[in-house]
Amino acid sequence: MTAPFSLAGLLRLRRLEEEQAGAVYGAATARHATLVARTDRALADAAAIRAEVDTIHELQAVAAARASSLARLTELRALTATAADERDSAQAGFTVARGRTLGLEKLEARHGEAVHAADLAAEQVVLDELGSTAHTRSRLGEAQ
Repeated sequence: MTAPFSLAGLLRLRRLEEEQAGAVYGAATARHATLVARTDRALADAAAIRAEVDTIHELQAVAAARASSLARLTELRALTATAADERDSAQAGFTVARGRTLGLEKLEARHGEAVHAADLAAEQVVLDELGSTAHTRSRLGEAQ
């Protein structure tokens, strides 16, 4: 019987932590990407505001639209910067979780190799025993 990997429970826990950190990182990346896209759309909307005006009312409307666009862009840029910080923090958390899992996975692989080598050695002992027994039986059969 082969010995089970003694840290299997801890490895399962580390894999769950890694999956959770990966989910947090994915969500933070998606939020950042969404905010970047919204910022790009807001910039395109601001660029689409007409520059030529014929009346004072049009000038006031253009000024209001530009002020509104500026406020929207300022808010989106602040949100994007915060989302970028959250994404970077989530990436660091994922990297740490992956490193902790990777160390245990390497230990598990070494354990598997050691168990396999022990199994092969035990099998070889059985084969050697069978071979020597068969050889002895054939000699005993010739002597009779």
